[in-house]
Amino acid sequence: MGDASSLGFGHFLAQADIVAKILLGVLAVMSAISWYLIIYKGIGQIIRQERSRKFLNFFWSATSLEQVQNELSIHGVHEPFGHLTAHSLHAQAHHAKFGAAKLEEAGSETEFLTRTIKKVLDEETTALENGLTMLATIGATAPFVGLFGTVWGVYHALVAIGMSGSGMLDKVAGPVGEALIMTGIGLAVALPAVMGYNWLTRSNRVLTAKLDAFAFELLTFLSMGRALQAGRKPGVPLAAVN
Repeated sequence: MGDASSLGFGHFLAQADIVAKILLGVLAVMSAISWYLIIYKGIGQIIRQERSRKFLNFFWSATSLEQVQNELSIHGVHEPFGHLTAHSLHAQAHHAKFGAAKLEEAGSETEFLTRTIKKVLDEETTALENGLTMLATIGATAPFVGLFGTVWGVYHALVAIGMSGSGMLDKVAGPVGEALIMTGIGLAVALPAVMGYNWLTRSNRVLTAKLDAFAFELLTFLSMGRALQAGRKPGVPLAAVN
């Protein structure tokens, strides 16, 4: 089987059969997907938080809803709070102009606003959670893919050793140790996926909680024409986004 200096990942890769190489390929794809999701969604989360903070500061500093609507019309919507506000303002104007012309618009203005806000909240929650199922799946399955590769490698190593007729420890340790590399690779793929999933899930949970609070106050503000907390000082946002 060669001396100890010839053993290692390179030797294992050279001796691996088609099943082991497929498993390595699967783990490589899993790793690439998990890192892509972590980086892409992580950067998106940071940008979203900063834009949300700026919008909340502007919203609570605005002198009227018309000013907010003009700002959204000119610069567009780039974060969840602005998206929620734009749809709510549009729903209020639409109901005031056309009333309950269709089934989806049935009910009072407040009921129509409530349904619109709930729909937007569901859309934002779905967008935030997109891709997290894949991360959770990779974190849960990658160790078992690696373990299967190890079992497969150990089996073939022991068969080869048995056929050679030599059961010395130095002949067994090398091939078995090489097979254990697959378990290590599986863990190396799973750990970042699990940590990324936990971080993104917590970040999304904090953001959606603040979005829910903002939605409740926005609904009250639109339906009653005043802020829920009358004692808030002008320019102080309902909730800052971390």
